[in-house]
Amino acid sequence: MNMVHGGPDALGIPVHDFSTNANACGPCPDVLAAVLHADRSRYPDPAYTALRARLAAFHGVAVGRIVVAASASEFIHRITAFAVRSGLRHATLPAHGYGDYARAAAVWGLTEAAGQPALHWACDPASPLGTADASLAEPLLPGSLRVIDCAYAPLRLEGEAAPLPPDAWQLWTPNKALGLTGVRAAYAIAPDAAQAEAVQALAPSWPLGADGVAMLGAWVDAQAWLAGSLATLRDWKAQQIALCTSLGWSVVPGSLANYFTARLPVANVFDSLRAHGIKLRDCASFGLPGHVRVGVLPPASQQALRAAWGRVV
Repeated sequence: MNMVHGGPDALGIPVHDFSTNANACGPCPDVLAAVLHADRSRYPDPAYTALRARLAAFHGVAVGRIVVAASASEFIHRITAFAVRSGLRHATLPAHGYGDYARAAAVWGLTEAAGQPALHWACDPASPLGTADASLAEPLLPGSLRVIDCAYAPLRLEGEAAPLPPDAWQLWTPNKALGLTGVRAAYAIAPDAAQAEAVQALAPSWPLGADGVAMLGAWVDAQAWLAGSLATLRDWKAQQIALCTSLGWSVVPGSLANYFTARLPVANVFDSLRAHGIKLRDCASFGLPGHVRVGVLPPASQQALRAAWGRVV
């Protein structure tokens, strides 16, 4: 299965990268300092005892429910393996969502089938549309397993998030909110300690290196910085939506996060824009051909997009 991702590519680092959902106010200075000062000369504690206790206290859950992961993608494959080992043979995926959900399901032979117990994936706010995930209000069949991808929950710019179902797994990847997507680290909160232990047993040794431990540990104290960045992102987002509309793009309404989706008025412009330092995220792999997902960037990058569009179209 061909996977499409935003960010750096064969041409290097885009000057103006609208293709990822990283917090454009980042990196968070204190978290970056913690990462840079991490002691890489030693193995981390293989049980991540202090880190798991810190994350558990932050979320107000028992420490036995915290599972660390090398990344969201690693955990997606691991929890899918757990679902199969638990007897599930089906998966329910968002209509438009991160490709690794489907990729992991295909690797493990899970198929979509209505009316059957399944591994249910949800993402709130969803990607690429940035909308609330209505599936969270739907009851599941007995024996099903629900996993909520909370990657963009910290980057929610509008509205209050609905309470998460207590029987669901939560997957957290703070690197986007912190503007540190190059640090691959994540963690999950299990519904109970027994499930956490079973999923932990499927992990490789030391899934997190010292930099990942440092980032996740410092994430707990970065909430004031994050709140301030959200106010800035709201202003930038309003400006960027107005810009894209003025360029003739059809902005899809309803995004609650630091990104949105739009239909372009012309096709085949990605390579030309990339040559001018602009990278957009093609949404064809999300099941939305002709659309782009646009991460919110500062006004200078927005003006660069305006200038490049004028030269290309």
